[in-house]
Amino acid sequence: MFLLQPRFLLPVAAIFGFIGLAFYVVSDGSSALDSALVMLFRDPANPSMPIGPAWFREMMRDLTALGSFIGLGVATVIAVLTLRLCGHRPLAIGLLASVLLATAASTVLKLAFGRERPDIVEHAALTFTASFPSGHAFLAAVVLLSIASFVGIASHRADIARLCLWVAWTLMIAIGLSRVYLGVHWPSDVLGGWCLGVAWSSLATYLIGRIAAQTEANLAQALAARSEPLA
Repeated sequence: MFLLQPRFLLPVAAIFGFIGLAFYVVSDGSSALDSALVMLFRDPANPSMPIGPAWFREMMRDLTALGSFIGLGVATVIAVLTLRLCGHRPLAIGLLASVLLATAASTVLKLAFGRERPDIVEHAALTFTASFPSGHAFLAAVVLLSIASFVGIASHRADIARLCLWVAWTLMIAIGLSRVYLGVHWPSDVLGGWCLGVAWSSLATYLIGRIAAQTEANLAQALAARSEPLA
């Protein structure tokens, strides 16, 4: 039954998870659990310093840069151009539209919730917007999971789809954790961004995938109709 399949249950659970976190943020703002989780990534002797050697801190800054507007923007442009050049125009247009709408939604949600960034530790990266939901976590999920799903649709190969999704999930999780490690987000910000991003990318994949499949079917019918008189 379709309603019991993971591809349906996961986005539904994700959207309910986001709604629950949104109520938590509005009612509480920050909690002892959020604070305790942030402090797990800090040196107990010097809370202003993230744990780990210098090279690890630099690696986490590099990871967080992958989820920036520049990092995700470059990935989106490359994916859109590649899909378009390979003849998957609906997927290319759909991916671009989905990412642009998600970017706008991220900005609106941050303004609506207006949650303050963590103030219990020194930030190890610059911040310019409100805290909930994490834009890095949300947009990384939207961009990476959508690209992985669209590549799977375009390739018509389950093994390629699985590989792309594993890579996308790994990067998405790493980017989100880097935000907490650097002290610029509460863990609930990141979890909320992940939940919303998973739900958004799942819906986009479903809708755009159906449009792409119908377009390919119509094209195949048109080509078949043209070839009939030549038979």
